[in-house]
Amino acid sequence: MTRVLRTLTDLCLALPEATVEQRHSHAAFRVRQKVFAYFLDDHHGDGIVSLCWKAAPGENRERAEAEPKRFYLPAYIGPRGWSAVRLDVGPIDWDEIAELVLASYTAVAPKTLVARVDPDRRVTRRPGRGRRR
Repeated sequence: MTRVLRTLTDLCLALPEATVEQRHSHAAFRVRQKVFAYFLDDHHGDGIVSLCWKAAPGENRERAEAEPKRFYLPAYIGPRGWSAVRLDVGPIDWDEIAELVLASYTAVAPKTLVARVDPDRRVTRRPGRGRRR
């Protein structure tokens, strides 16, 4: 597992009831069977390492147009409101990545789980709640 994937996994599994399913160099992060983030590494041979997250309506296109070297619409899921940020271009702003992951999680997770995320963007989580599949 790469350092980038390990750090992203730690961020995602800190969220209530989050799980990760890893296949080869890709990972899907879920909450109660719903995907809230993907880690892609050379997806379909594109040579890109990225995080995909469920964006707010219109946000995916706005980001891709504003910063096309960092953000893009991922194949297949981009038209359904997903966005992607490259993790292989320049230094990674982990605070920004944490915000994107949290925004996607709150868009997908049940309200009862979202309520367990504290206002300072840290989470309250019982040990052992994040699972790997």
